[in-house]
Amino acid sequence: MQVTVEDVNSVKKILHISVPAEAVAEKMEEAFNTLRKNAKVKGFRPGKAPRSVLERLYRQELRDDVTEAVIKENLPQAILETKLQVVGPPKVTPPALEKDRAYDFDATVETLPPIETIDISGLSLKKTLYRATDEEVDLQMKLLRKNMGSLKPLAEARPAQKDDYILIDYEGAGPDAADPEFGKTENFTLQIGAGKVVKDFEDGVTGMSIGETRTIAVTFPDTYFKKEMAGRSVQFSITLKDIREEVLPELDDAFAKKMGSYESVEALSAHIRKNLQEGYDKRCEQEINEQIYQALLDRTPFECPEILVERELEIMMDEYEQTLSQREMKLEDVGLSREELAKTYKEAAEKQVRRYIILDKLIEQEKVELPEGELSSAFEDMAKSLNLPKDRVEKYYEASPERLDAFKHTLLQKETLKIVRARSVVTEVMP
Repeated sequence: MQVTVEDVNSVKKILHISVPAEAVAEKMEEAFNTLRKNAKVKGFRPGKAPRSVLERLYRQELRDDVTEAVIKENLPQAILETKLQVVGPPKVTPPALEKDRAYDFDATVETLPPIETIDISGLSLKKTLYRATDEEVDLQMKLLRKNMGSLKPLAEARPAQKDDYILIDYEGAGPDAADPEFGKTENFTLQIGAGKVVKDFEDGVTGMSIGETRTIAVTFPDTYFKKEMAGRSVQFSITLKDIREEVLPELDDAFAKKMGSYESVEALSAHIRKNLQEGYDKRCEQEINEQIYQALLDRTPFECPEILVERELEIMMDEYEQTLSQREMKLEDVGLSREELAKTYKEAAEKQVRRYIILDKLIEQEKVELPEGELSSAFEDMAKSLNLPKDRVEKYYEASPERLDAFKHTLLQKETLKIVRARSVVTEVMP
């Protein structure tokens, strides 16, 4: 076998492979012997049909089998000989097989880009000192109270006002009464002032009393999500059926105890502040990592294998569709097609692949290894986050070598980022 490599670019190659006629003839003989044993030809006992008859009846099938066998055997050997770091399956368009002649075929492959030693010293990074504020803690407290609140009928009759929850029936009125788009909707619950409906609608129901029917004009904004409604003015007939006001629990120690094992409001507040700060700390780490990635990519330009980008793109789109599926929605429900989604995610997919390539290069370059006990610690952290026993998490990964290797590789990437950060200049800044 002879192999030559044609460079299309730094990551795309064409392998020109020539298999000697003798090797092709050997494969043809093997295929013919297998066919003779198994072929059923009318008028002949199994295995007794003449070769000329079999070749006439199964000529194309024989050539297809031999072509497949020749490529399957010689293509992996050719890749090994060239020592190319091939990513993804090769693309081959097999030419016709000719008897008593060498078989020449081409295979297009994509490879990892050739990257020289990456300079990871002296990166200039900014660490933003985010801090959880009293206002944020108070807001979380208000949200907790709201979640524990209840809706109660009015103690005394009065018109509907901001923050009230109202129950209404509404439908198109006047010239819009016959429009099927505005057919009657019954028992619709709305909180006035929450901004869930068009402002004109909220303003129109404010001040209504239970049992009252009112006709209002609503103009949909030009930015309305339904394009056919944007900028349109519509009349609605609205009947208010009930008004309820939200009653929130008192913010006291009894409330704190209902939220979990907190003895006081101060203990609950401290826990909220801790959670907020942990979120900020993670955000800070993510921002620093983003700076590292961008700085390294700026220092290390390279061509990106398209096949890896396509693979990452498929993963991203599948995850997006899965997220929609969990909400019982499909792409068409959010006005997207698979092709439009691909355009949206293509740049992000390439960026992610470039990060993987850079990190893998640095793992090799810096000879990164996991510190002793790091794997066990990572299992313990995952077990806590999933609220599972540690041994169960360990068994899950140890049951699959591929899964365990992928997990270890993720940890190696994190260690690599730590190494880069340790050699960088980090300046602390206020948000």
